[in-house]
Amino acid sequence: MSRIIFLLLSVILFSCSTADDTLTPGRLLTDTDGVEASLISAGGKFQLGFFSPAGSSNRYVGIWFRNISVDSVVWIANRRRPIAGTSGSVSLTANGTLLITDGNGTVYWNSSTEVAVANPAAQLLDDANLVVREAGGDRNSYPLWQSHDFPTNMNLPGMKIGWNLTSGLNRQLTAWTSATDPAPGNYTFGIEKQGNAQQFVWQGTQPRWRSGPWNGLYFSGHPRIGLESLVRYEFAVDEQEVAAWFAVNNPSVIVRGVLMPDGLLRGEVWIEETQTWSGWVYAPMDPCDVFSPCGPNAVCYPNAWPMCRCLPGFRPRNPRNWDVNGNLSDGCVRTTALDCRNATDGFFQQSSLKLPDTTASAVNRSMSLEDCRSWCLGSCSCTAYASANLSTGSASGCMIWTSGLADIKFFYGSSSEQPLHVRHEKSIARLCRRLTCRHISASVTEPMESGQRRMRTIIITISCVAALCLLCVASCVWAAKKKKKHRSDEEEVEEENLDLPLFDLRTIAEATGNFCIDNKLGEGGFGPVYKGKLEGQEIAVKRLSKTSTQGTDEFKNEVMVIAKLQHRNLVRLLGCCIQGGERMLVYEYMLNGSLNTFLFDKDRRRLLDWRMRYNIILGIIRGLLYLHHDSRYRIIHRDLKTSNILLDKEMNPKISDFGMAKLFGGDETTGNTKRVAGTYGYMSPEYAMNGIFSVKSDVFSFGVLMLEIITGKKNNGAYQSVHHQNLLGEIWSLWKENRVLEIVDDSIHHSCPFDEVLTCINVGLLCVQERSEDRPIMSTVLQMLGSNSSLLSEPKQPGFIVIACIPQIATSLSLRCRRFTAPSAVPFPFYGAR
Repeated sequence: MSRIIFLLLSVILFSCSTADDTLTPGRLLTDTDGVEASLISAGGKFQLGFFSPAGSSNRYVGIWFRNISVDSVVWIANRRRPIAGTSGSVSLTANGTLLITDGNGTVYWNSSTEVAVANPAAQLLDDANLVVREAGGDRNSYPLWQSHDFPTNMNLPGMKIGWNLTSGLNRQLTAWTSATDPAPGNYTFGIEKQGNAQQFVWQGTQPRWRSGPWNGLYFSGHPRIGLESLVRYEFAVDEQEVAAWFAVNNPSVIVRGVLMPDGLLRGEVWIEETQTWSGWVYAPMDPCDVFSPCGPNAVCYPNAWPMCRCLPGFRPRNPRNWDVNGNLSDGCVRTTALDCRNATDGFFQQSSLKLPDTTASAVNRSMSLEDCRSWCLGSCSCTAYASANLSTGSASGCMIWTSGLADIKFFYGSSSEQPLHVRHEKSIARLCRRLTCRHISASVTEPMESGQRRMRTIIITISCVAALCLLCVASCVWAAKKKKKHRSDEEEVEEENLDLPLFDLRTIAEATGNFCIDNKLGEGGFGPVYKGKLEGQEIAVKRLSKTSTQGTDEFKNEVMVIAKLQHRNLVRLLGCCIQGGERMLVYEYMLNGSLNTFLFDKDRRRLLDWRMRYNIILGIIRGLLYLHHDSRYRIIHRDLKTSNILLDKEMNPKISDFGMAKLFGGDETTGNTKRVAGTYGYMSPEYAMNGIFSVKSDVFSFGVLMLEIITGKKNNGAYQSVHHQNLLGEIWSLWKENRVLEIVDDSIHHSCPFDEVLTCINVGLLCVQERSEDRPIMSTVLQMLGSNSSLLSEPKQPGFIVIACIPQIATSLSLRCRRFTAPSAVPFPFYGAR
């Protein structure tokens, strides 16, 4: 009996000494009382109490992540007026007002609750929201006061940023002055509700960054492909509010948005293993993200130089500034005035843009696009229009601009279905349609004396005529030879029974906007790849350049191989073009580009959670299994790598680039070549050193690829030296020390099932074993992934090769030196461009 009483007393004493989540009138949270001076949310996730920033003795009342020690404060009450000592206390008055006072009774902050209640209580919730409501009242009703209505520098899941139109409350983030001073700084983040609502970061009163308008799916200024795997955004515009918020898809992942002291808006994920906050999205991200760097009526291209170009039909307002001084902010003006009186104007259309600033635009969400066009033509002030909503599956609603078009950014590779329709005088609109998306700007020269101009004109004319004559003669000779060769190539390709549509050159040119540079997805050894639209379907056109390292044989090989294949994990070839000396392949367009653009990017890799990576691995296996065993021919890909794995809109993988592929018939299983071509780091030792290839050489490449997917690291070649250990060597060393899980990508380490990951690493190491006969075939790989890791065989040493084939080193290692075909640099490695 005494033992029971002792236990009951212990429980009572423990509960009295442990902070809870509620503050009621009459209770003080005093700075000197330790844990008693805090509230802890019911789930233990957040804590409210007194703290001092690093390097400061000032005392603040704030809310922070309870189990995170690094940069954990999410909200501060008295950020404008800290207490200079530990005499502070927090209390709740009888009418429901929160107070922060010092020992002298001086009020440093109050919650200014407007509505009094008889029995108030303040409670810290598990979403970091401190709410004041009537004790025992309806928990689903709107509180009398809540901290989420008065954010500081941090945005958390469920917290709304924007306007409550009923109360007039405007919820904004305000940056700290510095990393150690939480006083309000010079940067704010919120929603501008004028015109069509948008998010802004302001520096003082001047806009620094703009999100673009919400189109029902995302903000047009930062379309994050695949972002929905981590968070989902919501945006409300109605009679009661204009607000945005986000939710996390995986509750175990801790995500937040922070407005930094320098004005950078940063989305962060907490990495438990490294005890750090890791950024996965930023704004602004590049010079084109800064508000209107090119001025009105210009487009900013983040990867171009110069980065600013006038819209078609416009010219630089101050050409000398653009050409000489580098000051691009003056923008552009029309070359020809609009013809409002006769209603003869037309429109130029351009996609893949952050739409212009909509602060002064008009919005009609029920108007059709055709009605929008008619209205714009009927108004002398209308300069452009665009659809307002994409959430219904097709464009609807209307945005209309009536002034200069400011802050337009171009997105490379974006597939936005929200084009901007810019109004132009009739002749320019007709020219724009003919040129599709090429930019037009008037050339402007400095005035010169008439005599100098006449003499210069004569000299230039004579020189041009002479050069033209020589060029014509040379061109005729060259064209005759080239025409004969092209005719031979075309006849040779056409003789094959391809069962594949042959597109004429004009059709492909129209589909890609005459191979417009704005539609260019990337370029490699084969040549450029363009995005286009053919009969309503988005396509990718791979165009063999005249100086391509791949010739007619590789082109024919890719056409003949892939034309015979049909599988959901292989990229689909829609047709080809061999007209006019051109050699082009027309593929289905893959919205998310290639795997390497996600996997080896420090921010985008966080969009690939473990389940998504595992599904990509399975898809690649099924594609290879089809190539090796299930198709009409046994096909060895020979160039399997991350840049040749394309991702569709659902992030399903598709194997691409069959230029190096080899077809085996009958009982053939092995081939040999004197021309070893591929990519360092993915080639098996027997292929790299002796030119021998088989399904097992593809298995080796797959093993490298799978280990890269798991680790997020690139296998940059292979070395037979302990001083230059590559990814395979690093994994092998950790495997032997039973520490291999340490190399798993940090962005998935906190959420992946380790038994499944360990199985994948084991299978990956089995695939990259040095001897080809030790490696499994793809059907066995698929079976092993469904097995327990303890049942799998122990892998042998991976195959290491020497990629810098220096004769002296090769001799000392008893290796055979072979000439390699080096891959080209690929800035945008889409569609197998090398």
